[in-house]
Amino acid sequence: MIDGKRIAVVLPAYNAARTLVRTYADIPKDLVDDIILTDDASADETVALARSLGIHTIRHDRNRGYGGNQKTCYAAAIARGADIVVMLHPDYQYSPRLVPAMASMIASGEFDVVLGSRILGGGALKGGMPVWKYVANRALTFVQNLLGGQKLSEYHSGYRAWSRAALLHLPLMANSEDFVFDNQMLAQAIYFRLRIGEISCPTRYFPEASSIGLRRSIVYGLGVLANTALVPLARLGLVRPAIFADVTAARLPIRAPGFAIPE
Repeated sequence: MIDGKRIAVVLPAYNAARTLVRTYADIPKDLVDDIILTDDASADETVALARSLGIHTIRHDRNRGYGGNQKTCYAAAIARGADIVVMLHPDYQYSPRLVPAMASMIASGEFDVVLGSRILGGGALKGGMPVWKYVANRALTFVQNLLGGQKLSEYHSGYRAWSRAALLHLPLMANSEDFVFDNQMLAQAIYFRLRIGEISCPTRYFPEASSIGLRRSIVYGLGVLANTALVPLARLGLVRPAIFADVTAARLPIRAPGFAIPE
């Protein structure tokens, strides 16, 4: 716990057996109250390995996609009593040792969302980020800051901390089940005027770390721009996208019929 807040780390996993042990070993277990891995129907030994490590493990009976996996992650963490939820990829690309720092920024009451930024501190290229990904990241971030009225260093980190209140308020069930889910969450956070903080995070690119290829990156980038453009349009009342629907039906249905959390 930090300042009386229960901390959960969620690991959205897909074929993560080669990197899970390293990721788990670096999580500061003296401060983290709950570790949850949701496996998106992996073809490797991710589930067996996670259970052998004593991690609370949930397995999808079919592949639901990166966004669908996160919906299960967050729903499970909230159902198990988390006050702060840190989403950490189990591919060891991000440093688990930053979990307490990110959670502390939420526990302070100053932020609703904290992003682990690979761009702050200038470590992205040193950590092995491909040049084309770095350039695309900077270009997309520039446009997103203009559209959303923000000054974030990047929108594409997979390392994030959320307050319980933020996760319960955002209409996450309206989001995609694919990779653009992450940016839809940030678009929602901006639209609903949540307080977003950042912390510099070293990154590691190596063969076992997960990554999407050029084709999927292009599709992702177009989706990012489309969703970010909805923020100013929705604020002007020109569109009413489902991802900004401020209704209970679009929020995490923790115990609702039709969304059972797999065990």
